[in-house]
Amino acid sequence: MAEEDNLREKGAALELDSACSEEDEVTLVPMVQSDSEDVDDGDFESEVFSTSEVVQYMMDCIEEVNSVLQLPVTITRMLLQYFQWDEEKLMEKFYDSGDSDELFKAAGIAKPPIVEADFFLSDTTIGVCDICLLTEQMFGWQCGHRFCLGCWDQYLTTKIMEDGKGQSIPCPASACDVLLDDLTVMKLVKDSRVRLRHQHLITNSFVQCNRQLKWCPAPDCNFCIKVSLPDARPVRCQCGHNFCFGCGQSCHEPVSCSLLKKWNRRLQEDCKTATYLMAKTKECPACSVTIEKSGGCNHMVCKNVACNAEFCWVCLGPWSAHAVTSWYHCTRFKEDEVVTEKSASRLVLERYLFFCHRFMNHRQSRKLESRLYAVMRKKKDDLQRENKDVSWVEVQYLTKAVDILLACRTVLMHAYIFAFYVRDKNGQVAIFEENQRDLEAATECLSEYLERDITQENLADLKQKVQDKSRYCETRRTVLLQHVREGVEKDWWEFAE
Repeated sequence: MAEEDNLREKGAALELDSACSEEDEVTLVPMVQSDSEDVDDGDFESEVFSTSEVVQYMMDCIEEVNSVLQLPVTITRMLLQYFQWDEEKLMEKFYDSGDSDELFKAAGIAKPPIVEADFFLSDTTIGVCDICLLTEQMFGWQCGHRFCLGCWDQYLTTKIMEDGKGQSIPCPASACDVLLDDLTVMKLVKDSRVRLRHQHLITNSFVQCNRQLKWCPAPDCNFCIKVSLPDARPVRCQCGHNFCFGCGQSCHEPVSCSLLKKWNRRLQEDCKTATYLMAKTKECPACSVTIEKSGGCNHMVCKNVACNAEFCWVCLGPWSAHAVTSWYHCTRFKEDEVVTEKSASRLVLERYLFFCHRFMNHRQSRKLESRLYAVMRKKKDDLQRENKDVSWVEVQYLTKAVDILLACRTVLMHAYIFAFYVRDKNGQVAIFEENQRDLEAATECLSEYLERDITQENLADLKQKVQDKSRYCETRRTVLLQHVREGVEKDWWEFAE
């Protein structure tokens, strides 16, 4: 049942032949889906297949192998299934074994009959069924076991609908592992819905076994992604959803799938005993008034009229020290500032908390800033209502800016995971930290611009600032990711266990 729960329902039927053509880890770091995903994530070469194109691709693979093996189509499909759709491995075993009978036996496939499956159905006789013990019309499979047509139908329906077995269904006889071919299953099953489910399971199994294919994980999406080289790379589906081809989660560059999984596991374990990490309130460093963060920008202004202190939400330092010209000081953990008398375990904990806090801060900022889409829609409507000369096209830069802002937040979130695990062995980490610091400063600035009120008086000036900062953020995001990718190719990075 668990296997069936994991299967994806896709909307195209597998057309085995003309006779059948009548009758388809939860991430611990929740990501907020943006309204628009037009930001260039450096997608790698990939193709998007509809479910019917997946079926055609599967049939092309079968025909390519069958042009050499010259076997019934469904027998070839079952052999490919046995070898996890590795065509080269199948061909090698088929010809190197010297005994095709042994290969068929190992795969649980009866030796291909000389006659077609229709012969077996027409050769039915009346007899006593070993399952229901009634005298009924019988059908016998190539292994020699015979059962009534009603029991065959009920058995196959249970296997397909309840057990999720479509690609490899054995004979119902006890201790018999001989598999039924697809055409026989289609002819024995009466319900068209069961036949369609059977076709879905075969198609889904093909995708699951093929390292170059992956269903888009977006809800209600029936597209499949095909890549030239299976790797943990960001890909984009035709539905607009971006995801990592390696793990199927939302894009998480620059951190690898394995490190992200490791981080998530630690985060889950630590959050059970450290719920304070998720706290959304802090005290003003000047007057100690409790402040709640309601927006994504980290530039805080104390609302205490007797204070009005401006400070950074992340480190609680004066905001004036975070000016772009002085660089952003919250990205790098400084071990020399930690009291040397502290134990090694305490140092490890403080280092983890440093990166964890910043990771969660960007995650929370991203969640809050995702609401900017609705805010921007209202701002655009207000501007067009107040000024008839402002066209719809002229205010689209606001939505694009939010796209870029969220993309930068996503990269910064995962950049802190990368920074936590990476070890400097050649000076490249310093370059990474500088890129991270620059991107973070620009992102905070863009966030602040987008949270400002837009009026007729500041419209032109704010538009210029938002567009300029958006372009700069996108450039710096690309620079950071390309530097990490280059490091992967050139083996610059070394990570802690």
